[in-house]
Amino acid sequence: MTKLAPEQLYARVDPAAIPFDTSADAAPLAGLIGQARAVEAIGFALGMRQDGYNLFALGPPGTGKHGVIDQLLNEQAAADSVPPDWCYVHNFAQPNQPRALRLPPGRARPLAESMRRLVAELRVALPAAFEREDYRQRREVLDDQFRHRHEQVFSDLAERAMRENVALVRTPNGFALAPAKDGDVMAPDALKALAPEEQERIKAAIERFQGELEAIIRKLPDWEREHREQVRLLNREVTRFAVTHLIEDVRKAHLDLTAVQEHLDAVEQDILENARDFLPQPQQGPEAMMGLLAGAGGQGADPTTGRRYQVNVFVDHTGATGAPVVYEDHPTHPILVGRIEHLARFGALVTDFNLMRPGALHRANGGYLVLDAYRALSGAFAWESLKRALTGRRIKVESLEAMLSMTSTVTLEPEPIPLDVKVVLIGPPHLYYLLSELDPDFARLFKVAADFDDRMARDAGSIGLYARVIAERARPSGVRPVDRTGMARLIEHASRIAADGERLSLRVRVLEDLMREADWHACRGGASTIDAEAVQRALDAQQRRADRIYQRALDEMRRGTYLVRTDGEVVGQINGLAVQSLGGFSFGLPSRITANVSLGTGELVDIEREVDLGGPLHSKGVLILAGFLGERFGQARRLALAATLVFEQSYGGIDGDSASSAELYAMLSALAEIPIRQSIAVTGSVDQRGNVQPIGGVNEKIEGFFDVCSSRGLTGRQGVMVPATNVKNLMLRPDVVAAVAAGRFHVWSVETIDQGIEILTGIPAGAPLSTGGWPPDTVNHAVAARLARFAERAEETRRHPQHGKKRHGAHNE
Repeated sequence: MTKLAPEQLYARVDPAAIPFDTSADAAPLAGLIGQARAVEAIGFALGMRQDGYNLFALGPPGTGKHGVIDQLLNEQAAADSVPPDWCYVHNFAQPNQPRALRLPPGRARPLAESMRRLVAELRVALPAAFEREDYRQRREVLDDQFRHRHEQVFSDLAERAMRENVALVRTPNGFALAPAKDGDVMAPDALKALAPEEQERIKAAIERFQGELEAIIRKLPDWEREHREQVRLLNREVTRFAVTHLIEDVRKAHLDLTAVQEHLDAVEQDILENARDFLPQPQQGPEAMMGLLAGAGGQGADPTTGRRYQVNVFVDHTGATGAPVVYEDHPTHPILVGRIEHLARFGALVTDFNLMRPGALHRANGGYLVLDAYRALSGAFAWESLKRALTGRRIKVESLEAMLSMTSTVTLEPEPIPLDVKVVLIGPPHLYYLLSELDPDFARLFKVAADFDDRMARDAGSIGLYARVIAERARPSGVRPVDRTGMARLIEHASRIAADGERLSLRVRVLEDLMREADWHACRGGASTIDAEAVQRALDAQQRRADRIYQRALDEMRRGTYLVRTDGEVVGQINGLAVQSLGGFSFGLPSRITANVSLGTGELVDIEREVDLGGPLHSKGVLILAGFLGERFGQARRLALAATLVFEQSYGGIDGDSASSAELYAMLSALAEIPIRQSIAVTGSVDQRGNVQPIGGVNEKIEGFFDVCSSRGLTGRQGVMVPATNVKNLMLRPDVVAAVAAGRFHVWSVETIDQGIEILTGIPAGAPLSTGGWPPDTVNHAVAARLARFAERAEETRRHPQHGKKRHGAHNE
């Protein structure tokens, strides 16, 4: 057991070890220190082009994951080739299934611009072509020929019928035949007045001409069809003449692109068939009203004409020099795979391929996509959409309703785009392990893990490198230069964050924030650099902002609301230490632990567990105490005791085994009837052999008890007992170290329970004698004697139950 010296409580950094006067003089640092494993994993993932070798970067926040990944991805992307452009065009064969065109980098935007100009020119050229005089004349010839043929056949029929006193009459329902005389239709009375033979003749003539009329009427649709075909051919000829040279200009600009040439063929055929869409049309109904309100006079071509000939550019790499690196901070289903927008028209939602919008996967295709793992999992169906895209190696733009089969509405079904992307997820370690355990697809899709460490070794060489890391962060932060003393204090705080005097925390972002705050204090003090004093003021201010609850607890202990003694001696009572964390601020506070013993059957009752306030680790620690007592004192006889342990004034859950050594000390004190010094607080777990084991939060625990003692007045007898294996973790506050140096406070390190009980009681623990038993005037001897008396009384009670009850009542201990 050792009373620790001040230099053992805080691992100082010699300012002379800093390799520069101020951070402004530091040499630039290339790369990242302390993350060789993670950098190697990232390089492997970026180099592997096989399926499933996507990357999950895991590590605590503030370790520089985003910065390292961004740097390495951009370096790799700069060496990669530029991926192709992608665009969607109308599918003339299946209009609800837009086609995807793959184009060389930088070619999609010019194609879209060419088609936009083509549509604009068609809106002018086609109306002009159909208004030319030669077209009008040729159309009139066709119309006259059709009209003449139509009129001629009916005129011939009418003349022949009239010669036989039958008139061809035009009615609202079509043509009809009727008896006639002298060129006029006969009245029914006049027809009846004719001789029967004449009536029969006229009737027979009407029937004969009726057959001819029906034959002519049956031919009319054929003649109209022939006329329409002639007009169509004429329109195609005129349209071809007007558009061929326009489309040819677009063809020449994209002669090397077969897919574009095929699309232009389809465009040309559709224009030839639907040239009328570009011509002014008389509007009717609501559209006419809207046109009148707009001042269009109810005439004009549909302003949406030509939308199906346009090009929707999805991915444009014009001017790009490498593969894309895309970071998406709000991944959801539509943001990842794209979406289909709609327009409201007359109470209905309409859409076409021009209203399709790309997603992050489209923008990152051929490159790298970086996502925050938490956000990818919490975004609306983002995780499932991402897995589907990576599994199928294609991007399918579809609405969430369509993906979930929640609607039967006919909508667009765009052709999927092949996917070639490296996905990088960034998240905490526990999320990586949860996904590995619970998602069967995760291990198949994310085969590489870049595990970022949160600390590195602290030695003479690493201190200089670490100082350059801090200097590298100081430059873009715009803070004052950090001098040697300030840099040394920052590095010391890095060890405090790591809770280890032999390690440095790699959570550099915390130090970066501390530098900014120290810069503010340096500014207020009129200093030109950030020194150790400014850093310390920033640390004190951080604690001041966060320690309201902590100070309230200290105040209640000082006032006696919480019964915690820091002087005197008490049997079966000890000050244990526990750490609490609130909003990132951790602090330690003492807890009064008491133990009671009596005659019993060997049961050890953990009151916290009995009332469901004790966690499994705490319960395990209590059971270890029973094992220790049985191994040390129960070899010759059974333990005839009943013991209870409790954290006094505890109103919440308790877990962890860091108080198990304190509980054992209280138990030994109660059994030996030897008081424990209340001026000493204890932390550390214990095993069944009596070895004191390391715990967490040792700095906060020591400082917590120091603050309680300091608020009541330091006496020089107060201190904390910690496991020897935790000495390397000590990075105590300057005021605690100063109090130890002045002899007003102490810190002891122990390796075994025997060492600790000797410090607490001032009585030797005692080593077992070779003949059995323990030396007199030792703690172990007193404990064994008390247990022996319990065993004797238990045996007497077993033999004489009634007599044992009387004696037990008279001599209850």
